[in-house]
Amino acid sequence: MEKLAIIGPGRLGLSLAGWAAECGLQVMLAGRDLDHANKGLFRAGQHWDAAVRKGRISADQRQKADARVHACSSWEEAVHGACWVLEALPESLEVKARAWARLDPLLPDEVSRLTGTSSIPTAAIHAASAMGPPLLAFHCFLPLERMSIVELAGPENVQEQVLEKALRLAARLGRRVAMVKDQAGFAAARMALAQGLEAMRLLEANVASARDLDALLTQGYGHPVGPLELSDRIGLDLRLTIAEQIYSSTGDSRFAPPEILRRMVDQGNLGVKTGAGFFKWDERGKRS
Repeated sequence: MEKLAIIGPGRLGLSLAGWAAECGLQVMLAGRDLDHANKGLFRAGQHWDAAVRKGRISADQRQKADARVHACSSWEEAVHGACWVLEALPESLEVKARAWARLDPLLPDEVSRLTGTSSIPTAAIHAASAMGPPLLAFHCFLPLERMSIVELAGPENVQEQVLEKALRLAARLGRRVAMVKDQAGFAAARMALAQGLEAMRLLEANVASARDLDALLTQGYGHPVGPLELSDRIGLDLRLTIAEQIYSSTGDSRFAPPEILRRMVDQGNLGVKTGAGFFKWDERGKRS
């Protein structure tokens, strides 16, 4: 079995670990320590239990996938023998650069180096970490079982064999690949963020209610979810971080965070994960 090492048992890391295991990959999951990784695996197991109840996978598929994921006591253990190493740490240049400065010396040149960032240019992480081989952004969309595309970005003249390895992982995961320029926000985050921030400005200006603003795009334009609900699901703190990063990089006023977003983050109303954002949410992530 080809081996995928995932660094970071957060929402992205756990989602990728579970999906990759369902797709037949051996997955090595590492966090701060073994306890951190094991707690992540427990949450992944709960997600699988729910998938079995809903009929998305069978109990046999769940058992086989579970056997393919392993919690690791160290990053060194996780990356040993891996074909791909995917870092899924918080959306911070400092955090990611520090991680790659530690990871890069552990890896043979032929290992594919991937970051799950949705907004930080790989060139910035590469330079800040002083790593050698190229780094590619492998931006997946959640939930993975419903979203079938990955945004891939990296150096302009990336070697063909480096790109081929990332494309092979995408194929193993059943993802369509969108190749985009390595820039702040890439393409997906810029499009979604500009829409979300404009919805926030309209709400701030009392143009319409949050429900009506979202309904205009879901019922008027056929979007599966409105921009304010999407912001709640992503996390308003992450939305603010990404907006600040892109605005700082581009100076484009479309990405200047509105005051309503800053205020909600300061108040701790971060969306689904705190139970309140632009909407109220219950503990199952359902809008109340």
